[in-house]
Amino acid sequence: MTEADAIAFADDIAYPVVLKVVSPDVVHKSEVGGVIVNLENANQVQNAYRKILANVRRSKPDARIEGLLVEEMSPPSTEVIVGSHRDPQFGPTLMFGLGGIFVEILKDVTFRIAPVTESEAMEMISEVKAYPLLKGYRNTPPVDIGSIVQILLSVSRLVTEHPQIAEIDLNPILVYEIGAKVVDARIILQ
Repeated sequence: MTEADAIAFADDIAYPVVLKVVSPDVVHKSEVGGVIVNLENANQVQNAYRKILANVRRSKPDARIEGLLVEEMSPPSTEVIVGSHRDPQFGPTLMFGLGGIFVEILKDVTFRIAPVTESEAMEMISEVKAYPLLKGYRNTPPVDIGSIVQILLSVSRLVTEHPQIAEIDLNPILVYEIGAKVVDARIILQ
């Protein structure tokens, strides 16, 4: 994708937008400067395009850059993570917790062996220490816990039905009062 392509896609999506590097060698895009958010116009998209390429080349000079992704800028909300890892002994496992950087800092996650039932998905959600935040805390409204349950069930089904999936990482998932949106995903095949 060229700068002109990125601008054209951004114009089609409508501003603000996000630009992200696409590279099989860059797992955590933000750590290498591979994500720039809240771009409001074509000039900002052009500058962000150049900056992302320079950042990635500086941080990971050998990284294969397949292009850049242009996405709509989602309104901020509570971030959660849903993931899966195929354990050699137990098979596919499912993980849930607070997402974004919080998963690495707080490590407030819970696990189950897939497949999970709806009640097990709900148990996973209620087991994390951050559960009160999800239910609504002080002036923060509750999030759509039903949407999280459906995402957990979908990932559980996906990894159970497709043994070639070694790992899935949906992080972050922005959860709103109604609905949720996966804003970044990674799938690794065996």
